[in-house]
Amino acid sequence: MEIRDSRIDSGKAFDWGRVSGDYAKYRDIYPEEFYKKITDRGLCTAGQKVLDLGTGTGVLPRNMYKYGAEWTGTDISPEQIRQAELLAQAEGMKIDFRAVPAERLDFAPGSFDVITACQCFWYFDHGRVIPALAKLLKPGGRLLILYMAWLPYEDKIALASEKLVLKYNPGWSGAGETKRPIEIPAVAYDYFSVEDTCEYNLTVPFTKESWHGRMKACRGVGASLTGEELAAWDKEHRELLDAIAPESFGVLHYAALAVLRKK
Repeated sequence: MEIRDSRIDSGKAFDWGRVSGDYAKYRDIYPEEFYKKITDRGLCTAGQKVLDLGTGTGVLPRNMYKYGAEWTGTDISPEQIRQAELLAQAEGMKIDFRAVPAERLDFAPGSFDVITACQCFWYFDHGRVIPALAKLLKPGGRLLILYMAWLPYEDKIALASEKLVLKYNPGWSGAGETKRPIEIPAVAYDYFSVEDTCEYNLTVPFTKESWHGRMKACRGVGASLTGEELAAWDKEHRELLDAIAPESFGVLHYAALAVLRKK
């Protein structure tokens, strides 16, 4: 499904379905500490029903399945959901995946204890989605917003790769990240109170191949470049990594979370 949003990449179209295979292979990269920050707050654990918005290939529910929550995952991309289903089935996991935009959720009121949104919250129409999420949560239910990004001004490999993305896609708005709190839209305060926020650094391990795959699976590359552009980027990025990166290395990231409790 092709998406255009004037807030993102200067309105350039992107389609996550084009990178669903690479996404499944290369974007399951959150370290265990990322998940521990969630469970330490009593979230996504046994006895809870959890809805994961923008689930992609089901990275969050699949990695947190062992903690015992009952998971549902939704995403706008049918191709992403198909990958999520295949990966969950291969591990014998019972997760309800559905291809539906966050703006069109049709679950019964009070269906969930927790709703998660990882790497996707800024895509939503907050004026429509936030009131709907409040209805879907049980009394006192919580909305957990999660994010992780590399830090280009503190990591030379990330910076070099980012500059190459911008060469092929100058309007890409994923560049130039700095460590900062999750931005909470004003409408959220009508329905939720902020319970907790946290930002912390992480070093994520990669090989040249897995970092190349991670970059290819980003919105600014595989999801939006033409076939000719992608082939040229692929060749140039591999040459770049051969020149500046060892076979294995860590890339400095930061992660952030915000826990909002339903009023």
